[in-house]
Formats: sequence, structure tokens, C-alpha cells
Amino acid sequence: MEFNIVVSDDFIDICSNEKILIKENKKVLSFLNDFEDGKWRTSKFNSFIWDNIAETALNYQERKALFDKSQQKMVAAAKNLRLASESDEIGRGSEIAEIMLYAIMKNYYKALPVVPKIYYKQNSQDNAKGADSVHIVVNGDEYSLWFGEAKFFNSLNDSNFYQITNSLYNALQTEKLKKENSIILGVRDLQYSGLDEDLIGRITKDLSSQNSIDNIKKIINVPIMIIHECDITKGETTYNEDYIDAIKKMYRDKANSYFIKQFNKLNEIHLYNLINFHLILFPVPEKKRIVDKFVKQVEFYKEEAED
Repeated sequence: MEFNIVVSDDFIDICSNEKILIKENKKVLSFLNDFEDGKWRTSKFNSFIWDNIAETALNYQERKALFDKSQQKMVAAAKNLRLASESDEIGRGSEIAEIMLYAIMKNYYKALPVVPKIYYKQNSQDNAKGADSVHIVVNGDEYSLWFGEAKFFNSLNDSNFYQITNSLYNALQTEKLKKENSIILGVRDLQYSGLDEDLIGRITKDLSSQNSIDNIKKIINVPIMIIHECDITKGETTYNEDYIDAIKKMYRDKANSYFIKQFNKLNEIHLYNLINFHLILFPVPEKKRIVDKFVKQVEFYKEEAED
């Protein structure tokens, strides 16, 4: 990863709320960007997003066809992006969070992107239903399923946390999980993943609509990517231990605040204790400036596609 890992905790080790009865299935991860000349490195953040955009907005065949054509790849990826309107305070910037989640899944978890979700949403006219990312992580002969949630918020507050837990509650219903499984098998990017045929066969069998969702709950992981505007980051000019310590303290407090809400909302889901949750946090100094710049770049590439 190009960003610094400052929190990587099993939630059970930092939990301070005794009302959260199920702790073992939760983790907290945080990345920080650094500073240069007294300013947060916006250009580094933007470059990271654009370096990884193709994984989310193009399917395997398109990525392969444009493998060594970076400009055409950007144009094709931008063409598939459906941007939230300026009046959509909740959705605006969500594309950035989705791309960041895909990049972290690829670079940190070494995951295989089996459904390019932005591509799928655009081509099915399905604006925000289901998981924001779908991946498979392979470890030897074993594999795990990852259904992600991605948000870009103006702050970390209770209202935003409730929004996430409500979304996860819906996404983890049996019919929604079966739909995600059918999409994985339907888009067929799995066939180009380089996996052993025997493992592909096992995955195909496990994800079949004939198999009970109960049988795969233990391999389901939910990464929750939150990029958010942060007053600590906004007021900082130097990457140093004081900044890192302030972020760590804030995130441990916020993790406890988030996970009590998640536990209260989701604990009645059957086999909730078997599903693994990964809270992934990334602070930025100003949401609007980042989103505006991203939108401007997307619009530029969209115009290129029309020429």
C-alpha cells in the first residue's frame, strides 16, 4: 500500500463497551496519507484512485484489451461511472470510496475482483443495490467471500453509522446474498482469475442457489470502507507521532461507537457471529475539494469518450 497503516487491531483488544457481546468477528484497520510542504498530499491520493479505477469500472475482457493503453483505459472507465448529483449529499463521492475499497482489497488483502461493481451497476441501471464490492480472497486451498460497503462522509457521526448498519442489514439478508452469488457466477470474471479449476468448481458449487447460505456464513467477510472529512487531519501540517496518536485515539473511540450500533442492528441475523467485519477508516481534510476534483477529471474523460 502507498499509505501508512496506523491501526490494525482485533476489535476485542480495543473494545470498551461491555454491551457488545460478540467481539471476536470484528477488526479495525486505518490508513493515513502524509504531508508535503505543510499540506496534505492530495495529488498522491488522486493518483492512487485513478491508478485503481479500472478494477471497479471495467470487466476482465475490457481491462485485458486495454492492458497497455492507459489513456484509453481511463476514458473507458470514466464512461462507466455514474456520478451522484451535487444535491445527493449521501451519495456524492461514493464512487471514490468504492474505488478505494477495491484498491485496498487488491493491495492489502490480495483479493481477486470477481465482480467489477461500478461496471455492473452502470450496465444494469442498478444504481446502488447490493454490495459495493465483491471479492474472493484465496489462502492455499481455502477461499473467503468479501462483500463490501463503501461510503464517503462529511464526518463520522451516529447518523452515518446508522446508515451503514441499515445498509448492511439489508445486504446480509439471505435473498441478497444469493443474488450476489448469482452475479459472481453470472459475470464469469471468475473464469479468468487464474484459480485452479478444482477451486473454481468448489466455489461454483458453494455459490449455487441450491446451497444453503448457512453453509457459507463462516467464509463471508464484510469490509466497511469509510473515507471521511476529519478535523484532526484538516488542522495538521506534518505527519508526526502526535498526529498518529490523535488519529489512533479517535478511531478506537469511533470503532466502539460504530460496533455497538452494528451489534444492536445485526445480531439477530442468523449466524451473525460467524460473519467477519472489517472497519476500514481513511481521513481526509476536506471532502468537497476532493470530490470536485474527481468529478472534474471524470467529466474530462467522459468528453474524451464522446469525441
